[in-house]
Amino acid sequence: MVDEARRIDEQNTARRAQILNMQYLDTTTVTNKQLFKEVLTLPELYELKLIPIRVSEQPKQILFGTTTNTSQVTMNSIRQRFADYQTSFVLISDSAYREYMKLYDPPKEVVYQDISITGQDEKSRIESISATLNEVRSDDMLAFIVQQAFKLKASDIHLESRRGGAMIRFRVDGVLHPIATLNSDKYRQLAGALASAANISTGVSDAQTGQINKSYNLADGSSITVNLRVEAVMAIHGMDAVMRLFNFKPDMLKLDKLGLEVYEQEIFREIVKHPSGLVLVVGPTGSGKSTTLYTLINELNHPERKIITLEDPVEYQIEGITQIPIDTRAGASFAEGLRSVLRLDPDVVMVGEIRDNDTAKTALQASLTGHLVLSTYHASSAAAAMTRMLDAMGENPLFISAIRLIQAQRLCRRLDDQTKLEYRPDEALKAQLAKVFATMPAGIKTPDVNEVVLYRPGSTPERPFGYDGQIALREFMLMDEGLTALLKKPKNEITAHDIENKAVGDGKMLTMLQDGILKALEGKTSLEEVYRVVG
Repeated sequence: MVDEARRIDEQNTARRAQILNMQYLDTTTVTNKQLFKEVLTLPELYELKLIPIRVSEQPKQILFGTTTNTSQVTMNSIRQRFADYQTSFVLISDSAYREYMKLYDPPKEVVYQDISITGQDEKSRIESISATLNEVRSDDMLAFIVQQAFKLKASDIHLESRRGGAMIRFRVDGVLHPIATLNSDKYRQLAGALASAANISTGVSDAQTGQINKSYNLADGSSITVNLRVEAVMAIHGMDAVMRLFNFKPDMLKLDKLGLEVYEQEIFREIVKHPSGLVLVVGPTGSGKSTTLYTLINELNHPERKIITLEDPVEYQIEGITQIPIDTRAGASFAEGLRSVLRLDPDVVMVGEIRDNDTAKTALQASLTGHLVLSTYHASSAAAAMTRMLDAMGENPLFISAIRLIQAQRLCRRLDDQTKLEYRPDEALKAQLAKVFATMPAGIKTPDVNEVVLYRPGSTPERPFGYDGQIALREFMLMDEGLTALLKKPKNEITAHDIENKAVGDGKMLTMLQDGILKALEGKTSLEEVYRVVG
């Protein structure tokens, strides 16, 4: 059955044939389409925009199908070229021409090679992957790159414009890996496809944010659903962009999926049982803050509670809660949004990020009136976040009691259990570890430094870096009487160091460094990785 678009194309061509005083042929009525490859070469079929429909030797006749793009000069040239034949022309639709060309030039099987970051040196790897990308159809490039990033469990794709082209890098397990280089034409195609899909512009000098959530069918027969947040900015050689990948599965938003220690799970479960106060999740970009917050929201999600989120943009969609996008680039603010949603009588509010004192004060005020407010904050540690919150509190001592928990985190690479190598530290490293053990809270049992066993990454062709996935290093700062008393002192007398020492000294907090070293002793990661991430 001819589809509607084809039917309209045939009708338009028939009318055009009348105007041109030409014969018209509806090729959908031709049941047995013959190919006459000896008449014209394949490049000529493409260039001249005509098709030999029928050829006979007795009598010597050729019928050509032409399109509205076939010139009169071309038809005259064909008559001269085939002077021994009686040549005639009929008008066929563009759809008919494309249909015939698929018979003359069948689509080649497309095989896209999977991208790998293992088993070869970096230079040859980049050359190999770059060659693969040059074979990828221009309209498949974006989907193919995202598909490969998902397969490699990358968190981000970096497109970096350079003189004469661009570099593509994937962030895998928190570390950037060069993947491929593109020439200027290829990158222009990729940037155009990205801009179109994310609703941003390649000609704007200001920073832009976009989002892509759509499905693609690739030429090799595979398909992929792309869910990305895009950040783009114009650099001196063109547009640079970072795509954050979201592979959202609601069943993954469980506390037992976060890799929490038993006591850490208990802290979060206590918050879920008694939802009030302010909870902050602190860390740099890409440290897993959003995943932690969404997990808490998912645990709190119950028909008895009204939950509202304010996000820029909405990253994961969860049934049962009200999610409100806040376009801060257009002038909206989290503080204004928070004040508005508090009139809707929510039990729990999640604010995507506290970026200024106005939002911080509004969140603290909401926490004092029986709401549970969850948010993220950019700070290097829980203590550093607390000193910044003190600036927002001003002289109001009630705000201190509003804070339930500040949890800081960073992601580090997990050692591959099959390849990790055991070793014993030298004397200098023992002394370094002994200093850290001495600062541990009283309730934490530490080993004899002379009996310590550590692990370093091994290497195989399959896992050349010796790591497999990521784990979070965390610190939990819970408010208690001792910490509250310290925070009520004049702000100019309190430092982040004082706050951290008090929390650790009272046995209420492990720092991220201490948590990382304990995980290194368990063989979950390497000591070098802990220091790389925490500093």
